[in-house]
Amino acid sequence: MNNSIKPLDRPAGLADRVYHQLRDNIGSHQIRPGERLQEVSLAAQLGVSRTPVREALARLESEGMIVVEGRGFVVPELTDADIEEIYQLRFLLEPAAARIAVAEVTGPADLASMASAIDDAAAAEKSGDFRAFLDANSRFHNAWRALIPNRRMSKLLDQYVGHVRFLRVLTLGDASARKTALTGMKNIHAAFKKRDADAAAAAMHKHLEAAKHFLITAIEEIDQEKEAEQVASAGR
Repeated sequence: MNNSIKPLDRPAGLADRVYHQLRDNIGSHQIRPGERLQEVSLAAQLGVSRTPVREALARLESEGMIVVEGRGFVVPELTDADIEEIYQLRFLLEPAAARIAVAEVTGPADLASMASAIDDAAAAEKSGDFRAFLDANSRFHNAWRALIPNRRMSKLLDQYVGHVRFLRVLTLGDASARKTALTGMKNIHAAFKKRDADAAAAAMHKHLEAAKHFLITAIEEIDQEKEAEQVASAGR
């Protein structure tokens, strides 16, 4: 008997599943800024041991999604500097990634998921369903990113996708932001259909500029509301 072989103490990939679950919950604001995350309570909620939760939390902390506070972790408020860094990366990576992904399109089947997401986003925009639009928007971006052949580039994009979803929640509640986002999605899709790499990169860059504009506006409004609340509280 080979004594060097150690028994497995958990299913392979469980920590990865916990990581994605928590990242999605943070991105969708089900876990909000300021909310504490602790191993014991999370393990109980998810029905797993503390080990995969510990690994998932360490991974989220390394990506800046959560920060250490006391004996646990907390979801931080994103600062202006955080947002600027995220969009610097997006402007560098996503137009370039779109340019590369276009070359992988061989026919309509490669774009079916993008087209389906746009149809769903259009229906959600018409009905004013913010959550449905958010879901369709995420599926659209996942669809074009799935065409990227460069695995290292895909991994870089994946590292901040949780932050991006978090930021979308702040902006896509606004009807004007949804309409602009839908136009951007359609322009990106049109460039992919034509297999025009330059047009895809340009459409992606314009899409990102619009998203950043609406985000800055949303944050300014949130800050103004907080200031008004503080003034009101001080006057009581």
